[in-house]
Amino acid sequence: MPRKTRMYLPDIPVHVMRRGNNRDACFFCEDEYRYFLDRLREGLSRFGVALHAYALMTNHVHLLMTPRHTAGISRLMQHLGRHYVLYIKRQYRCTGTLWEGRHKASLVQADQYLLTCMRYIELNPVVAGMVQSPEQYRWSSYRWHAWANPIRW
Repeated sequence: MPRKTRMYLPDIPVHVMRRGNNRDACFFCEDEYRYFLDRLREGLSRFGVALHAYALMTNHVHLLMTPRHTAGISRLMQHLGRHYVLYIKRQYRCTGTLWEGRHKASLVQADQYLLTCMRYIELNPVVAGMVQSPEQYRWSSYRWHAWANPIRW
């Protein structure tokens, strides 16, 4: 059965989530978070996608993005998959899949929901019990939004 076509509209924000296979970890050390963020930065620029919020959890990823073109997010997610998965497979000399199926995506239509979605993403580490407050978690956009701490890229 063919896959359903992804429908992204230019200038409409999208909440994208990608989960590790069997809910297993997809990040194992700090270098991997950095590598993923570097590939994300490259892809955002290359495929014309704006990033509003993110949280890289141990076993999944949340991204709130707006594409300039209909294919931007799909190409970005392919770019991340190709580069990051290959990096992990080489690093750990493993085979098989890292991600559980295709990424999940939801259009974010109202401006009010955009802020709600950002809050949901950036509070994810707190809800998961990984930290007591969101500023303690290094791998999310919270510090930028709350304290204007610059993100390296």
